Amino acid sequence: MTQSPLRISKAVIPAAGLGTRFLPATKATPKEMLPVVDKPAIQYVVEEAVSAGLTDVLMVTGRNKRPLEDHFDRNYELEEALTRKGDAERLAKVQESSDLATMHYVRQGDPRGLGHAVLCAAPHVGDQPFAVLLGDDLIDPRDPLLARMIEVQEREGGSVIALMEVDPAQIHQYGCAAVEPTGDSDVVKVTNLVEKPDASEAPSNLAIIGRYVLGPGIFDILRETAPGRGNEIQLTDALEKLAARHQSATTAEERLGGPVHGVVFKGRRYDTGDRSDYLRAIVRLACEREDLGPEFRSWLRRYVTEEM
Repeated sequence: MTQSPLRISKAVIPAAGLGTRFLPATKATPKEMLPVVDKPAIQYVVEEAVSAGLTDVLMVTGRNKRPLEDHFDRNYELEEALTRKGDAERLAKVQESSDLATMHYVRQGDPRGLGHAVLCAAPHVGDQPFAVLLGDDLIDPRDPLLARMIEVQEREGGSVIALMEVDPAQIHQYGCAAVEPTGDSDVVKVTNLVEKPDASEAPSNLAIIGRYVLGPGIFDILRETAPGRGNEIQLTDALEKLAARHQSATTAEERLGGPVHGVVFKGRRYDTGDRSDYLRAIVRLACEREDLGPEFRSWLRRYVTEEM
């Protein structure tokens, strides 16, 4: 089967945030480099992109983010030391991150929100659809959300966002979608988006989580999107405009940006942007590791039953 010329190959990972919720740990260390068991959180995100077939990764960074570049680069001194010791297992782990994908970096400079970070990727992305992965959301590799989103985008065009049902009392922490059903049980058509609405004003309990597959038309919308909540350029606001424009379009030219669809995710998601959820993510992933899980689960049971 011949691949479409619009086959998605590029991923954008915004990584310019200051990580203030994890101070003082993030005073000199990027929050994306905080370990989840024995890998930095950002490596899980890059591995997810690669597993979905995206081999070209652009990180949008800021000041003090050099460790991100170093992590995905070769460390010849360390590799040589491990080679001399005959430590093939650790050598493979060290080399794994530098062999994952073709990595690129651009600085956001003035941190003006997620929408602005995505706009910084425009020269690299060009006129092709692309994926955006937020580093605070880790998706379990057994639940291939991104691959499903790419499949929907290649079929429907436009843009696709990841949605997840949340407790209505928590919807004010997320962007929220108003939707219509489609012929697929896990796919909806997005008719409106609201950034962090009050529970009484939310159109649904479907929250936007940190995965997007965007058509290149999003860049023109972002360029004309004024700062919104928090005086930042919100990606949610741009997607809301895109959805509204397609809903009201009467000509083919007006429909060029394409529709906005959502994939409703019911799998395993680990939130590493919150301290409590970060700790839960470490425990859950450690428990499921073949090399760590049996002993760790045994200790955890004893700790909970005997010491709590």
